[in-house]
Amino acid sequence: MIYLDLFLGFLKVGCFAFGGAYGAIPLIRDVVASYGWLGEEMLTYMIAVSESTPGPIMVNLATYVGSSQAGFLGAVIATLAVVLPSFLIILLVTALLKTASKNPYVQAILRGMKPCVIGIVLATGIYMVLGNCFGTLCAAAVNLQSIIMTVISAGSMLGYKHFAKKKLSPILLIVISAMAGAVVYGI
Repeated sequence: MIYLDLFLGFLKVGCFAFGGAYGAIPLIRDVVASYGWLGEEMLTYMIAVSESTPGPIMVNLATYVGSSQAGFLGAVIATLAVVLPSFLIILLVTALLKTASKNPYVQAILRGMKPCVIGIVLATGIYMVLGNCFGTLCAAAVNLQSIIMTVISAGSMLGYKHFAKKKLSPILLIVISAMAGAVVYGI
């Protein structure tokens, strides 16, 4: 039964996750919480690990959750389920690309989805920062270490942009955050 749950849960994530991995985090959180596979704190840690490891966040999370719930076969099933919809959609889009890209209705749908995806990504970021720094409504608690890490990350991005006159590379931000995390949380 766990294999079917993993397949259906991550198939839902794969089918309805528009806007990339950051747009999918709320959906992943909902699926994982509804099945009780991971707690909120563990899921937040796994999102951070998935962001800093090679590969798409959705695939990394699906693989981890599948592995933690049902071993190697669970990891394979969850990973296949999360990538299957994208794979099939890409095959379909490739076949219909010439006619679909000129269709004004398709263009209108894609233009309409852009602000929604931006809002979902922004809301996810705010939710994660506030949840980690100040806790949830049920268990409000100030986490000074998380606040320090947030200030260091934001300060690094803004300071680099101000002095270097360009955006900070995500890779460099991950390295800075890892070093700051080792100092703030203690090695």
